[in-house]
Amino acid sequence: MRLAPPRRVLPAFTLPLLLLLSACAGPATAAGPAATDRVDLPRSYIFSPTNVVVPPETTITWTNSDQFTHTVRLLPTGEVIGTMRPGESLRYTFTAPGTHPYDCSLHPQNMKGTVTVK
Repeated sequence: MRLAPPRRVLPAFTLPLLLLLSACAGPATAAGPAATDRVDLPRSYIFSPTNVVVPPETTITWTNSDQFTHTVRLLPTGEVIGTMRPGESLRYTFTAPGTHPYDCSLHPQNMKGTVTVK
């Protein structure tokens, strides 16, 4: 009579421990500034990418892919450069070097971004 090989049994805490460790690991890539002139507003109350870097005289295009209306408001002046309904886009040309913070005036607690002109 042949006996089956012994099974390896992992302790009961192994799977929950692995799940906990993977949740704490964070994203695989750093969220540094992106070299792009396009910013999307996906269905999550964010600007994506949040931070962009561009040369002077670059026109940034924001596209509202969300189901809600959003704005782009330059900070600290408070100038709203436009309002976008779902599916609409907004364009603005940055000429001055420096970091230009902005937000959505309708959802400033969640939606913030920067355009760095170098």
